[in-house]
Amino acid sequence: MIKDKVVLITGAGSGIGKVTAHKFAAEGAKVVCADIKNAEKTADEIQKEGGTSIGISLDVSKLNSWNEAKEKIIKEFNSIDVLCNIAGISEAVDIVDLDEDDFDNLININLKGPYLGMKVILPELLKKGSGKIVNIASLAAHIGLPGLPSYSASKGGVASMTRQAAVEYAPKNIQINAVSPGIIETPILATNPPEVTKQFTDATPAGRLGKPEDIANMVLYLSSDKSDFISGEIIKVDGGWSAQ
Repeated sequence: MIKDKVVLITGAGSGIGKVTAHKFAAEGAKVVCADIKNAEKTADEIQKEGGTSIGISLDVSKLNSWNEAKEKIIKEFNSIDVLCNIAGISEAVDIVDLDEDDFDNLININLKGPYLGMKVILPELLKKGSGKIVNIASLAAHIGLPGLPSYSASKGGVASMTRQAAVEYAPKNIQINAVSPGIIETPILATNPPEVTKQFTDATPAGRLGKPEDIANMVLYLSSDKSDFISGEIIKVDGGWSAQ
């Protein structure tokens, strides 16, 4: 399914990216953990568990950082099979109070990051004649959520860009999809007041918040050979929230 594939995972230093990296390694993939910090820590954990992994520093908003990362991966593994664009940041502010620099920074990481990733990695997939790309969108790409103006814009952009690229590259045997998580239990969420977390939980028909593993499972599936006839999909993993 994914065994021996070379998988590049951004945002692997923490949260969903870290859990996804461990899951891929457990399935026998050669995992490249990429992040601005803690990437090598995740890779070391995987190695201690018997997996194959390297950690590299990557600023997803910088083209030269992507090019340097690609060179390191090709030198180490000689190819790239899968790209998982998971790195991202969020916010909690009204659009009137949103600082312009903060808007630009979030767009650069959440939207420009996946664009640069596809720009740099797609040529490697074309050389192989096959490949998978999984981007991370969000529930906020589908419905309005308070306090997330630039985040919603960035994730809506990821969803649209995923569909466009999927149509472009499906004839070349490259499948490109996205996952839209609902509210997921991550370290960032833990800083929210308990009443806010309760509101999120009450709004989720499943009666619980999502876990990073819930997202990692879908990313793994979309990266595997089992999803060869799926492309251009933005798959919601939100406990039924958006179905209401």
